[in-house]
Amino acid sequence: MNRKWKTYLPMLWILMIPALNIFYGILNQAHTPVYSLMTDLDAAIPFMPIFIIPYLIWYPFIIIMLFLFCARDRSVYYRTLLSQCIGLIACYITFFLFQTTVDRPLIMEAGILDWLVNLVYSTDNPYNCFPSIHVLTSYLMIKGAVTSAGFSNRERTAVKICAWFIIGSTLFVKQHVLLDVAGAIAVVEVLWYWVGRGFHGQRSAPTAEFVREENLS
Repeated sequence: MNRKWKTYLPMLWILMIPALNIFYGILNQAHTPVYSLMTDLDAAIPFMPIFIIPYLIWYPFIIIMLFLFCARDRSVYYRTLLSQCIGLIACYITFFLFQTTVDRPLIMEAGILDWLVNLVYSTDNPYNCFPSIHVLTSYLMIKGAVTSAGFSNRERTAVKICAWFIIGSTLFVKQHVLLDVAGAIAVVEVLWYWVGRGFHGQRSAPTAEFVREENLS
């Protein structure tokens, strides 16, 4: 039991994420100037409250994925977590230097979905948009799952579907615009390559504990 506890001790590094998120609240407000990156294409995207469900699934999705990386593939876990932390810092610096906003629709509550959208709107100011943290972290989970040897092809497909639904939800609930999505994906591509160079020569492989459990099942 003591040995297994030590095996999962690296999961405590996940606590770096809520620690960094303190800066999100500090920066999530208007300061001069505030920019809008909305395009005609964004205006043509319909508001669809049903997408608030995948938008909110983002919270457990990221934590579950990080736990799975830690349990199954320690190298990918550290690479993903480090990329995420550096990505968050890059986002916060961008929010400070180049604050953007998104126009939100006025929602008349007619059901639980509208209520959930208004709940998100009331707890998250319409700032800190470019690049999207929702997109950055979700796309990062795709990179990790595809890279890791600890995931089956079926599991990788499930991760991709879930992540892309979350990414799309940011547009359909009018929390972000297309450039927010593109910017976040670009940041992940750069960080995944750059951080990966530090892991060069470390072959991605399932952790010994995961392999042992798979063999017993």
